[in-house]
Amino acid sequence: MLVSKGFIKMLWVVIVTTFLVIVAGSVVRTTQSGMGCPDWPTCFGSTIPPTDSTQVYYQPNHLYKKGQFIIYNDSLKYALQKFTSKEKFNPSEWKQYEKHNNAHFSVLHTWIEFINRLLGVLLGLFVLAVFIWSFWYIKKQPSLVFLSFGLILLTGFQAWLGKTVVDSNLALIKITTHMFGALAMVFLGLYLLYIAKGKPAITTTKRIINLNSLLGLMLVLQLIMGTEVRGQIDYITEHLATIDRSGCAVLLKGWFYVHRSFSLVIAAISIYLFVLSFKQTASLVSNCFKPILGIIIIEIGVGVTLVYFNFPQAAQPLHLLLSSALVALIFNNLLKLKCVK
Repeated sequence: MLVSKGFIKMLWVVIVTTFLVIVAGSVVRTTQSGMGCPDWPTCFGSTIPPTDSTQVYYQPNHLYKKGQFIIYNDSLKYALQKFTSKEKFNPSEWKQYEKHNNAHFSVLHTWIEFINRLLGVLLGLFVLAVFIWSFWYIKKQPSLVFLSFGLILLTGFQAWLGKTVVDSNLALIKITTHMFGALAMVFLGLYLLYIAKGKPAITTTKRIINLNSLLGLMLVLQLIMGTEVRGQIDYITEHLATIDRSGCAVLLKGWFYVHRSFSLVIAAISIYLFVLSFKQTASLVSNCFKPILGIIIIEIGVGVTLVYFNFPQAAQPLHLLLSSALVALIFNNLLKLKCVK
């Protein structure tokens, strides 16, 4: 091992925290809390979000700070400067927020989104710690410094993308890109871990390596289809007020059925990989394909729960977490598996 155990643990902290951010983002989307904070990086123009509706609606004889948001006449406005309000609303003291006009407030939604952002900040601090720590090994393994810097750039990109998601009022393509950006952070974290551990290898056949790659590609496609299905569910629950979540399954379009059937193909390949690896070595089974098969079985169970139990909100973040973990495990296999010469 080229680095200390502490550095390895710090890399694991980054990877685990990234998964927590992915889960938090899914909770935000499932609860439709994405616009709980209408601006970024502040929330209603403040560092600490409002905890009561009186903080969001216009109040006479109240001290407002510059940039503070209010909802007035079903529109978002922010203070042009610090001032104490009069009994009557004065339009000259406020400016209409122009990026969108999602003028709604819910304490629950606001704080769900705010906690999601706090996790993102925490992740950024952990990534910065890894980057600084990596300089200790610049002579032994300089690639750790460059890869850690790449992780910082990716974290910054994710922060910027989070801002554009809010500014666009939750455009689906930007939400999907944001999710795949988080997965890219997981991949880079795993690659850093692989380098830090001295590039450990497990020998196997070319067939297993190729099937592992195919499984990874299929899971990425499955994730893309899943985001499309998720977008359909969000649209149904948000725009068709007369339809509750129990009506989602019958209204979903073709991608839902492709997504559902595709999971059986993925399960079949994972079973085949498990059988092939079982014929080789116990370490190949336990380290590579037993965890994958186990997660796929659980994932299918969660998918069945979603469809036949009216898409319970708690199951959706779990569904995304398991899918993300599967892709990460397969990527980790790609790093470690080496063909027998």
